[in-house]
Amino acid sequence: MTILSCKVTSVEAITDTVYRVRLVPEAPFSFKAGQYLMVVMDERDKRPFSLASTPSQQEYIELHIGASELNLYAMAVMDRILKEQAITVDVPHGDAWLREDGSRPLVLIAGGTGFSYARSILLTALEQQPDRDIAIYWGGRELQHLYDLSELEALSLQHPNLKVIPVVEQPDPEWRGRSGTVLSAVLQDYGSLAEHDIYIAGRFEMAKIARERFCAERGAQASRMFGDAFSFI
Repeated sequence: MTILSCKVTSVEAITDTVYRVRLVPEAPFSFKAGQYLMVVMDERDKRPFSLASTPSQQEYIELHIGASELNLYAMAVMDRILKEQAITVDVPHGDAWLREDGSRPLVLIAGGTGFSYARSILLTALEQQPDRDIAIYWGGRELQHLYDLSELEALSLQHPNLKVIPVVEQPDPEWRGRSGTVLSAVLQDYGSLAEHDIYIAGRFEMAKIARERFCAERGAQASRMFGDAFSFI
């Protein structure tokens, strides 16, 4: 692991609770798509955030931080970013990085700001294999929480083998897309997941249910399911 001081170059409020933060590290470093960094608050307090940018993108680091009065853990990090315009990070961490050992179809599943994890994997996979079959399922409570949906839709026009499936839990009456949970949407769309690599970012209980149901009901291989949550459940 590497400890780096980073200068904050931009902070964008992209929803009422999500910030896009861009950092420039003091020195080059390497990581794998799907890994995360730890923001160092003090010697005993390090807080994890997925890297939304890709390993090939050396100019800056991008983070998507969901911070509100209901998430004081992340809000304290945002307070430091806004006040000091610099943070110290410990990077890289995580074993749920993009495996580059084949061309199996990919299913990427994200809830909320878990999209930052899926985004790094998606962009890297498209860089390496532009024609690979990829489906990304992104779930949010409301449509506004799918803050980068336009970016995904633009990518799907460039890559015909990329399917973008937004899923809204509490849709407006005008919503014509999928509703419910991302896991239900995946189960509805696939009769078998035996040949797929699956990457998932979301709450621990979501990851646990996904592994249990995908393996038992759709033949997914547990060894080909990746998510940081699996290190803890």
